[in-house]
Amino acid sequence: MASHPVYKVIFHNGNQVFEVFARQIYQSDMWGFIEIEEMLFGERSQLLVDPAEEKLKTEFAGVKRSYIPLQSVIRIDEVEKEGAAKVTDTPADTSGAKVARFPLSGVPPFSGGADE
Repeated sequence: MASHPVYKVIFHNGNQVFEVFARQIYQSDMWGFIEIEEMLFGERSQLLVDPAEEKLKTEFAGVKRSYIPLQSVIRIDEVEKEGAAKVTDTPADTSGAKVARFPLSGVPPFSGGADE
């Protein structure tokens, strides 16, 4: 494997799914977050421009470190080499609801106790 690993991180951000590549990723000192550093964006060809990748490059321009909530992370992979970063929209809610679903942490709520 390469001397510098590359990680592909896929996570939710609002109503979109982000797929980014980074050299460093680790658990944050802030509870419930991961840190992503040294994000990689395709510099392979200046002739072909991917609008989704350009959008991500602009959004993360000047960002030294990004903190992603654990409940937003879909998947983290260590890959051989970087690919194209992308943003995709999540499918629209067909129920007609106007309120977004609250992101859950996977920890069950407290139940039971002396007062119940």
